[in-house]
Amino acid sequence: MKVTGYAYPWDVLGDTAFAERAQDLGVDEVAVALAYHSARAATPWSTERTSVVARTAALYRPVRAEAWSDLVPATPDWVSGEDSGGDAVRRLNDAGIPAAAWIVLTHNSQLGTEFPQYAVRNCFGESYPWALCPAQPAVREYAATLTAESVAGLKLSSVLLEACGPLGGVHQHQHEKTDGVWAPAAARLLSICCCDACAEGWTGLDPSEVRETLRAEVQRLIATADLSVGEDRLPGELKEKLLSGRQRSTDALRAAVLAVLEPGTRIVLHGALDPWVTGALPGLTPTAADDAETVVLQNWAPGQASVDAVAAARHALPDRVAIGSYITAVGASAVPDIGAYVGELAKAGATELHLYHLGLAGPARWPDLHAATAAAHSVS
Repeated sequence: MKVTGYAYPWDVLGDTAFAERAQDLGVDEVAVALAYHSARAATPWSTERTSVVARTAALYRPVRAEAWSDLVPATPDWVSGEDSGGDAVRRLNDAGIPAAAWIVLTHNSQLGTEFPQYAVRNCFGESYPWALCPAQPAVREYAATLTAESVAGLKLSSVLLEACGPLGGVHQHQHEKTDGVWAPAAARLLSICCCDACAEGWTGLDPSEVRETLRAEVQRLIATADLSVGEDRLPGELKEKLLSGRQRSTDALRAAVLAVLEPGTRIVLHGALDPWVTGALPGLTPTAADDAETVVLQNWAPGQASVDAVAAARHALPDRVAIGSYITAVGASAVPDIGAYVGELAKAGATELHLYHLGLAGPARWPDLHAATAAAHSVS
């Protein structure tokens, strides 16, 4: 299995031993966050601080005023230098380590707050400021420019696209207080964007009636007091039209992003087999796999469900598309036997391991990274 380790620019630049540790670990490439959302990130290898507070989403490359229109990414003043992402990629290149671009596209709370007209809006009319809507032409233009500016002038082994599609109602937002409140069926309906741009894609439907139908069904689901219900009672034809509109917007977003990349660029797409999924790994459209060399699945939760998800993806996607398993060594609880878990994912059809996270995992979790990488490389 090919192993991709994930890192932030400050991980690579703030620790002179980073490259040496990555080489010792044996990862095949390091994905550097060149455009990323807000975060507070631990820095367990640093002797100068314990964390970095990225107050907003930002572009870790030079933000050139002439490149942007309405939506402009923030310049990160919490890292030194105007090109920390590029500097990190070049440092890895100089050390002989292939570097990939890790680009988060539609997750930007600052821009969603500043420009609510471009954010996802649910059937109650509530805006999700963390979620830029792919149906908005301005968002697609922003995502394309963000990608072009991220990769400009860099030698990259791959381009990894996260949040290349819609985010929804359950994506973490500040101190999240919605956990355990909505059943899966209700959360899915609350993640359907009802902004004007999305409504234009609801062919043959009255937008006000659609919004009212969604609101009524959400309220019915909540009133059942059943947090396990996974299916709603919407008419099948309505659901089909809503999903079709979402998928057209997602395909348009991806097409705009890919159009700015050089032909032959290795594209790695974070996604999910369930077409209704929103978030960092959004549901794949029927044509998504045509544009990617690898599809990465969320396998952070160890167990049979993740293994089955890999097997289902291997069955559903074309043979030429590699399946990547995204796993973490920095969860609240350590994976009991991370090496064995990697082996199970490989047996199910995964041929790439996407390892989170080379900067967040400190000395206590580094042995887990070693075990995962060794298990991946032992698979023929």
